[in-house]
Amino acid sequence: MDTHHATSHDLLHDETYVPLLYSPLPDHPVPAGAPALGQRRPLKVFAVTLASLMFLASMVALVIHQSPQTPETVDNDGPSMEWEGRGVAQGVSEKSFLGFSGRRLSYNWTTAMFAWQRTAFHFQPEKNWMNDPDGPLFHMGWYHLFYQYNPDSAVWGNITWGHAVSRDMIHWLYLPLAMVPDRWFDLNGVWTGSATILPNGQIIMLYTGDTNDSVQVQNLAYPANLSDPLLLHWIKYENNPVMVPPAGIASDDFRDPTTMWVGADGNWRVAVGSLVNTTGIVLVFQTTNFTDFEQLDGVLHGVPGTGMWECVDFYPVSINGVYGLDTSAHGPGIKHVLKASMDDNRHDYYALGEYDPMTDTWTPDDPELDVGIGLRLDYGKYYASKTFYDQVKKRRILYGWISEGDIESDDLKKGWASLQSMPRTVLHDNKTGTHLLLWPIEEVESLRTNSTEFEDVLLEPGSVVPLDIGSASQLDIVAEFEVDNETLEAMVEADVIYNCSTSAGAAGRGALGPFGILVLADDTLSELTPIYFYIAKDTDGSYKTFFCTDLSRSSLAVDDVDQRIYGSIVPVLDDEKPTMRVLVDHSIVEGFSQGGRSCITTRVYPTEAIYGAARLFLFNNATGVNVTASIKIWEMASADIHPYPLDQP
Repeated sequence: MDTHHATSHDLLHDETYVPLLYSPLPDHPVPAGAPALGQRRPLKVFAVTLASLMFLASMVALVIHQSPQTPETVDNDGPSMEWEGRGVAQGVSEKSFLGFSGRRLSYNWTTAMFAWQRTAFHFQPEKNWMNDPDGPLFHMGWYHLFYQYNPDSAVWGNITWGHAVSRDMIHWLYLPLAMVPDRWFDLNGVWTGSATILPNGQIIMLYTGDTNDSVQVQNLAYPANLSDPLLLHWIKYENNPVMVPPAGIASDDFRDPTTMWVGADGNWRVAVGSLVNTTGIVLVFQTTNFTDFEQLDGVLHGVPGTGMWECVDFYPVSINGVYGLDTSAHGPGIKHVLKASMDDNRHDYYALGEYDPMTDTWTPDDPELDVGIGLRLDYGKYYASKTFYDQVKKRRILYGWISEGDIESDDLKKGWASLQSMPRTVLHDNKTGTHLLLWPIEEVESLRTNSTEFEDVLLEPGSVVPLDIGSASQLDIVAEFEVDNETLEAMVEADVIYNCSTSAGAAGRGALGPFGILVLADDTLSELTPIYFYIAKDTDGSYKTFFCTDLSRSSLAVDDVDQRIYGSIVPVLDDEKPTMRVLVDHSIVEGFSQGGRSCITTRVYPTEAIYGAARLFLFNNATGVNVTASIKIWEMASADIHPYPLDQP
């Protein structure tokens, strides 16, 4: 059939233009005129050759003038794993769970246990594998979420784009697949991408395709019909790819384009993650028509020793405001966030800094808190995150992929794997000036039902206090703790070298911690997941407060599940008390401290503390201080998540 070739004018100026749908290619033949295996389109190679030579020269300077750095080791989540999962050979991050015991045994899970693990108000497909969030956006009354999806199995592979819509990002409707790997330029996978909404309302989707020859390229797609609120059909640009790996960049180290922004010259910019030697970098390309891209000189930023940067995100935040900003915003009172997902350790790091639109470079405010060596968006199981600007409510929203913490054979038995985090708003932390504040979207509060409040509960050293709220599998918890100030001031020194991940967890007693809550615990405490604070005091009188989640006793299925201890230092300022908010939704627990200054997301797989047997406790396992706790708990209703009734008028 005839296929219309989109022109620059079509994309930029014609709001009513509706191109024809592409037809899936039977048996995936390579179209006539497509490059041979391993080759590039000559026109596009020529366009990047000179820029690539200049880029390589700048990279030499970058590596020479920056001393090698290693990721921060305050909390390293324990020992590294000894085996690789699927996805590594394809040149992407390990898009699968990690083995924990190395033995890969299987607990005798029951159908009821597996059924309990499925969440009630977090987004996940009906079945099979999911990973990175893709191209989130708001269009004609609907929030759209695309996601990496395997329609055939509960393990990574055959990556397509799943699609769902929601009015509020809580209740979701599944839609048909948005894009499948059916062209030579994405035959091995329709990988991660981002959406950009142009001033005329047109939607540009750039995504990474893994070609028939396993080369990572950037491709263009756009809606077939902008007047369709559901955006059911997508057109892949016939002359894809629009970006190929520049000279000096490995064919499997070039992926995950960001949302675009407008540069100082009026041209659009897009960033792509990459790697030179062991230096993680961000390349920048510019375009005037979204079909022809030119690589700019140098790099946006790079940090030696951090490895491949994927799923890069780059956006502005207001340093004094309470609203999010459009991705193209710049000027006084604005910082820029640079975030990258570290392929080497599967964590999402970010830093605040200054973007120079004249040179298209970014500089961190604090080099010691640079990307890959400083702060993380979340100190638990949280990866491949992506933000978008919600133009209706003027806020920036963050999604993150939450992988499983069990073994692959269990995922195959239950028939699904992975979740998306609760969407979080993103704001600059005006009090510290160094952090972001990440907080569950306000819409989740619509699920709150019965509430119970306990005020000024005295927690003496070594105490565990049950909270009578009934079943505790779906909760929203807000808690505040006050440490006895007289004891705190009298303490000369306490646990100066404390670290969440290398500690004994909540069972390890110190003078000033741990204290907090026990979620998904049974009556006998044979299974429990502590979320807690731990205060360390130095001889100079200064304090460090740690926010931690301990999975070491979360499940009796010790050979099947993650049992690490997660956490980090969280700044608790002089006018603040240690506070936490915790969302419990069956097998996912999301913790937020100090208004979202530090976050920890974990996956929990109890065998006893499920259904009506799940309980909630307060505890103080410190040896030398009383703690007073005030806590409010809401039971949470389930979200309505089901297929969109497309067959109904």
